[in-house]
Amino acid sequence: MDDANKPQRPQQQEEQKPMSEDKTTMMKVLSEDGGGEAEPSWESGDGDAADHNHRGWKAMPYVIGNETFEKLGTIGTLSNLLVYLTTIYHMPSVKAATLLNVFSGTSNLATVFGAYISDTYLGRYIIITVGTVSSFIGMLILTLTAALHSLHPPTCSSSKVKQCQGLTDSQIAALLVSFFFLVVGAGGIRPCNLAFGADQFDPRTADGRRGIASFFNRYYFTFTIAIMISATVIIYLQSYVNWALGLAVPAALMGLSCAVFIMGTRLYVRVRPEGSPFTSFAQVLVAATRKRHLRQALGAEAELFDPPHKSKLVSKLAYTNQFTCLDKAAMWTPKDLLSADGKTPVHPWRLCTVQQVEEVKCLARIIPVWSAGIVYSVVLTQLGTYVVLQAAQTDRRISKSSGFQIPQGSFIIFQMLALTLWIPMYDRFVVPALRRFTGCEGGITLLQRIGVGLVLSVVTMLVSAAVERRRRRIGSLMPWFWLVPQQLLAGLSEAFGAIGQIEFYYRQFPENMRSVAGAVSFLGIAVASYASGLMVTVVHRATRRRDGRPDWLAQDLDEGRVDLFYLVKAALAGVNVVYFVACARWYKFKRSGEDALASDDVDLDESPEKAANNMTPV
Repeated sequence: MDDANKPQRPQQQEEQKPMSEDKTTMMKVLSEDGGGEAEPSWESGDGDAADHNHRGWKAMPYVIGNETFEKLGTIGTLSNLLVYLTTIYHMPSVKAATLLNVFSGTSNLATVFGAYISDTYLGRYIIITVGTVSSFIGMLILTLTAALHSLHPPTCSSSKVKQCQGLTDSQIAALLVSFFFLVVGAGGIRPCNLAFGADQFDPRTADGRRGIASFFNRYYFTFTIAIMISATVIIYLQSYVNWALGLAVPAALMGLSCAVFIMGTRLYVRVRPEGSPFTSFAQVLVAATRKRHLRQALGAEAELFDPPHKSKLVSKLAYTNQFTCLDKAAMWTPKDLLSADGKTPVHPWRLCTVQQVEEVKCLARIIPVWSAGIVYSVVLTQLGTYVVLQAAQTDRRISKSSGFQIPQGSFIIFQMLALTLWIPMYDRFVVPALRRFTGCEGGITLLQRIGVGLVLSVVTMLVSAAVERRRRRIGSLMPWFWLVPQQLLAGLSEAFGAIGQIEFYYRQFPENMRSVAGAVSFLGIAVASYASGLMVTVVHRATRRRDGRPDWLAQDLDEGRVDLFYLVKAALAGVNVVYFVACARWYKFKRSGEDALASDDVDLDESPEKAANNMTPV
């Protein structure tokens, strides 16, 4: 092999230095031209020209409006589906809970496919559009299952489920078809909406970074407000008026969500798909496997294939000494041919760049933290399910003299209320106070924030067990407000744990994997949903008495022992906290290389000193 094909390390480093000043890199965005009548088109050019394509807050009414109406249309309905299945479809509570866990898990699992198609082929705009329309169709079909008598069983002649008429094949088919469209909708919307909103701002400017931070705050605020409205007004219509109207209103809101999003089409910046990162992952794994017999000398990272980093959209990642077995994918051998410029491997499945290897390392480091998030979701998932059944067997009157009862599916509002009130208090008061002691821009690191959420999940389950034990003693005379503390604690736990995870994934994934970052969070929830369903089934069978007495999760909670079920989950949450602490102590935050830091002020190493000086809060 001639010298022209060998990677020359010094030359590469010299070429990397002026990379931030290179004005020939293509800015791959789709936006309308400067004129009011111009059609959207692919724009390319230097960085200065590309800055004018970001519409920022002009596009936000459509992006946030779409998200708000979508949440108004689906969240309240989904949180009340357990009631719908047990009352209208006459399903036993265990079967209904298992079905909803499978539905929830499949919806979140679909986000991985949505992210893959978005990053590889279609882009976020098209995926969100398809997802929004699909959710609208799913809500329409679900509405028909309540409006048309032929699509649901007739009313029971007795309160006992065994005397109710069972489901027909056509009724089950109609329900599953509506779930299918809702799954497709979730797979398109969930992994892309946050990243698409952030795409509307230019992260290379101070105004753009402030806009991204403000967008995240407004997104979470409108998200929780929409959930609270949906959990009250929508659920009230479903519980006290009729299910047909209670499902028709969310369907109409989903239609409005489609219209609002499409109206803003001419203002959107659409990032062109750069190819699936999964292909790059596979190349690194295959190349490392092929070269598994090679030996790398200690401190020999300078010998790895590290050509100049060309992308202005993706930061150059610094080399890390974790998972060094993957470094073999970037080890150059005489068999590894390079193109004429000496910067591109001829066989990318044999030789990868350090950047590709570091991207895989990012994912490998995140997996242990992500697995702790799965257990966290398992712990809290069943609380949302069984609080509905608990509420059904309590006194839900506002007062003893009032005839109005709080709908049993509306207790999620207290969880959202805690989340809504705590977020601004945390940002305005808690973070500045902590910052003075820690020197960290966010007050505490993201891993510490997640850890607080996990600890609160233990407290939540212990309180839930104590409240359920009291409810079993008092029975249906127990006032509804005894269920509020556990919901408030769950919301506070989510404010730390769930939101901390989303921000953690967003920061720690490379920029070209932002859709994947959104999908990873929902993938964890998907696995947790399946695990929750399995846990319910196992507990249901394991605690079944041979003498015919009910198990822990009996249809009538007074005959079961849900309090013991909560204690088991509290123990599981406690073990998860210990595991997470071990993972957090081992984790190394992502760091950008020197050339990336020269053009981007975001330092992703969250050591207190660097974070205080360099990090931009999101």
